[in-house]
Amino acid sequence: MNVFISGGAKNGKSDFAQELAVKMAGETDRTLYYVATMIPHDDEDRERIERHQWNRNGLGFRTIEAGKNLSQALTDHEGVYLIDSVTALLSNEMFREDGTMYHSAPRKIKAELKELCHTMDSLIFVSDYMYSDAMEYSDTVEEYRKGLAEIDKTLAKECDAAIEMFYGFPTQYYKNEDVPEELKQMAARNDSAARLEKARTFGQLVLDLPESEEDQ
Repeated sequence: MNVFISGGAKNGKSDFAQELAVKMAGETDRTLYYVATMIPHDDEDRERIERHQWNRNGLGFRTIEAGKNLSQALTDHEGVYLIDSVTALLSNEMFREDGTMYHSAPRKIKAELKELCHTMDSLIFVSDYMYSDAMEYSDTVEEYRKGLAEIDKTLAKECDAAIEMFYGFPTQYYKNEDVPEELKQMAARNDSAARLEKARTFGQLVLDLPESEEDQ
């Protein structure tokens, strides 16, 4: 089962993804991998990496550092992989060290992740939802946001389940009837009437938008 998880910053995406990955690995007796995609550029990045390392300490993860060329790092096709995050993966590919911008990065990553979804069956992708504010950004940032949205849309379509984290609470969107009941219970355990009234902007974005011409 492949799962796509998205949500705003500090909404519990990583914690939920880690819990799910541990359950998946335990149920199937598979090796558990944490794929760290962030390439640190400053002290804030390094502190964030240290926090993530502390949070998953003792959970049984084998860490793989793969800031680029993700498919080359996932060599154990029987393993359970938590890929955190798609957001950093795109940034690494799109913004080069020499200051130039690789405009085809979203297309490259989308094709790579789509292929992984077709060849592997225990992947958990974590991405950041950054599409709902009304701020104006530079052309460079807008191109990045649009590229990430295209990747997220593809993952939501290709994975068996898509989950949005909202203030620590998961909302699930299923396309595959074979999704285990335990995952449904994990995603629904903190559900409430108030949350059900929230507009499903995430679902509309990644599940209901028409495909781009290159996807058709």
